[in-house]
Formats: sequence, structure tokens, C-alpha cells
Amino acid sequence: MEKVPRSLVFLAAPLFCLLLLCLLYTGEFRSRVVPLNQWKKQITNWGGSRMEDQEKLQFLLEKLVKGKNRAQLEATGFACHSDLHTDVCVSNRPVRIDTLTMKVYAPFSQGMPQANRVVLPYPKKEDKRLMRSVSSVQILQGNPPPPCRYTHDVPAVVFSSGGYSGNVFHDFSELIIPLFLTSRLFQSRLRFIVTDFRLKFIGKYKNFFSHLSSYEIINPAANVSVHCFPGVVVGLHYHGALALNTANVPEGYSMLDFKQFLRESYNLKIQDVSQAEKPVLVLISRHGSRMFLNEDEMVIMMKALGFRVVVARPDVMANLDKVAEELNSCSVLVGAHGAGLTNGLFLPQGAVMVQVVGLGLEPFSAFFFGEPSKEMPLNYLEYKIEAEESSLTSLYGRDHPVVVDPESVAATKGYGFEKAVYLDGQNFTINVVRFRETIIKAFGLLGRPAPLG
Repeated sequence: MEKVPRSLVFLAAPLFCLLLLCLLYTGEFRSRVVPLNQWKKQITNWGGSRMEDQEKLQFLLEKLVKGKNRAQLEATGFACHSDLHTDVCVSNRPVRIDTLTMKVYAPFSQGMPQANRVVLPYPKKEDKRLMRSVSSVQILQGNPPPPCRYTHDVPAVVFSSGGYSGNVFHDFSELIIPLFLTSRLFQSRLRFIVTDFRLKFIGKYKNFFSHLSSYEIINPAANVSVHCFPGVVVGLHYHGALALNTANVPEGYSMLDFKQFLRESYNLKIQDVSQAEKPVLVLISRHGSRMFLNEDEMVIMMKALGFRVVVARPDVMANLDKVAEELNSCSVLVGAHGAGLTNGLFLPQGAVMVQVVGLGLEPFSAFFFGEPSKEMPLNYLEYKIEAEESSLTSLYGRDHPVVVDPESVAATKGYGFEKAVYLDGQNFTINVVRFRETIIKAFGLLGRPAPLG
């Protein structure tokens, strides 16, 4: 065989090294699909040795369970957390996931009872009716796994985008915040597998997902295959309506950390309301129910007090990028009780949320928005409707129990009637003179002098 000239070898060496360096560099930022025979050699690629990276991954996964569940995970490689709302199962050892059947083949250790589990990966399991529409994920232990087609070097997080997704309140309460508190500790080095895949939901929150994970989302229906991962989380932790309990978050993240993450995801500049210039008031305009029938009068009054008023109509509220940008410079957010107030998460710290509370809606208003607003942290005001301001008075009469005793109506008629009447069948004609006093209070909470007149 003819020898290659030594000069050519020396010339090729730098080029080869440069090519190798590029491959290593891009490997840090892209989820690699590697041949099956390299699986044991390339479990992770976090910059350290294989052993160091695997230990780091195991350490992070173990943080997702506590107490005896963590001890079980450390001993066996598999454990589950269960509570009233959610099931979260974790494997800190390699698994195989068949996206056609959504079966997860998890590790099995000698000495542990063989137990297969079915998880509905949407954190609302107490709602039995809803959960019938959520696709299950079956976790199998000790079963012969199918051969891998794709091998990934980051763990998977499996959840459903079904359930109540599409309503911004439920989106944040049951998916966006739970995704943050379950996944943030991986610092974007994870890959989502989304059952009941809803393209509209994924598209709406694309900025959030692109910052929470550096890798393309897997839609099982469009990617039917067997995938290998170095670990997996099936299901999402859930702390309640717009809630994030710092004590139960692996890295101790708070609601302030979540809001900072939102600012980074949507490139928002204002952190505190003191950084805003002229005070901006955003009025959420609803259609269909809980509408402000004299919205124009309200806007005139607010402008007269010195606000630049932005009326956020339903078509604008549907564009999350625009909503985030507008509310980031907002000083006061005004809206009737409803999902639109969820966007208060984009308000800068110290801003004011004014919730207009209709007849029969006091328990809902305080629980879903009043209490959560304190953790954001926002200043919170309520404007409670009087009977004359509610359309229910003209419909039922001033002395009807629906108007004078909503609590007893709810107790005797049940939630279905309560929802139909107070949530879906009520609109408002605001007493602008009385409401003006609430807006002046909002001015005061901003640290600005109350307007004259």
C-alpha cells in the first residue's frame, strides 16, 4: 500500500481537530440521536465525564420526590409521588418509551415488588369527568423492552396538554406553573413528550417552552417510535390555582423566580412598577358574560384621573406576546372576575390588580386571584358590585334570592346553577362615581399623589 506523504498528514491534522471541536461544541446544545451501540457510552453530555453527568442527572431527578419515595428512588431507580391532584413518577435510570402505545419501560431491581402503573399526566386527577379525556401513560417494570430507535442524552418529561388547556387560567394553573416547578431545575437540559398534543397550546406558549427546554418537543402522534432516555418524569407537580409553594419546589423557586423566568422568556424589561413612566391602566374587555355595559364611561373617568388607558379586547388577549409586552409596562390592571386576570403574572412588581367582583362571585374571586396576587407580589383591590350594577337585578327583581342571598342559592341549587347564573349570566353597569374611589386608591398604592377633583 502506498504511504501518505507526511506533509499531507500534518496539513490535515488541524482541519481534523477543528472538525472534532465543532462536533463537540454543537453536541452541547442539540439533542443527539446516536446509534444504539453507543447508548452506554453517551448517556449524557453535560460537560463532565459520563459518570459525573449521570450522577448529576440522578441527583436532580431525586429532588423531584421526597421522604420514603426518594429513598425508594435511590435504592431502586423508580418511585412515584401521589396526592389529591397529581401523580408524578420518576426514574433516574435509563428507560425506553414507545410513543405509539405510550408505554414507559422502567428499570426493575431485585428485591422490589414488580408493580406496573398507569398515570394520567395532567394535574387534576380529582376531576374524574375531565380525566376521562386525558390519555394514560403505562409504566412497565420488568417487562422486556422493545429495541431503541432513537437515543437521547437528556431526560424526558411526559405530560398531557389536554384537560382544560385553551383557557389561560387553566393553562397557567395546571400546565405552565407546574411545568416550571417540575422542570426548571434541569436548566433546559430535558425533552418534553406531550400527549393529547394541542398545537394551538404549544404555539401560544412557544417562548416559554423554548426557554424551559433546549430541545424540540416530541408529539407522540407524529413521532411513532421507541426512544431511549437516561431518565424520565411522568406527570407534573401541582400546588393549586396559580400557586407555587416554595417549600415544595426542588430548588426552592418562588413565584418571583417564575415571574423572572416569564420576563426572560418574553424579553420583558420592567421588573418593578417604579420603573414605569406615565401610569398605564389596562382594562380587560369581555364579551359574552361579565361584560362592562358602560365601558366607555369607565374609560373616560380613568383618563380624567391621569391614566393612559388601554382597552384589551378578546382578540388582543388571545395574543400572549402582545399581552405580555403591554402588561409589563402596566401600572393598574382592571377586570371582572375571569380568566383574563391570570395575565396579571406579567405585571411588574408593585402594580395594582383591581378585580370587579359580581354578585355571587366573592368566594371564587378571593381564591383564584385575590390570594395568588399577594405572592406575585401585586397590590390587590376589589370592587364589589352592588345589586343595581348587576344585570341579574333587572332579570330576577331586586328582592329575589339570586340577588339578595347568593350564598343560599349556591348551597341549595348547586354549582351548575351557580355557574349558569353568576358566571355565565351576569353583566355589569358600573357606578362610575363609586368606582372612581377604587381607582384613586390604586393611584395611592402606586405611590403617586391622588388626582385632584
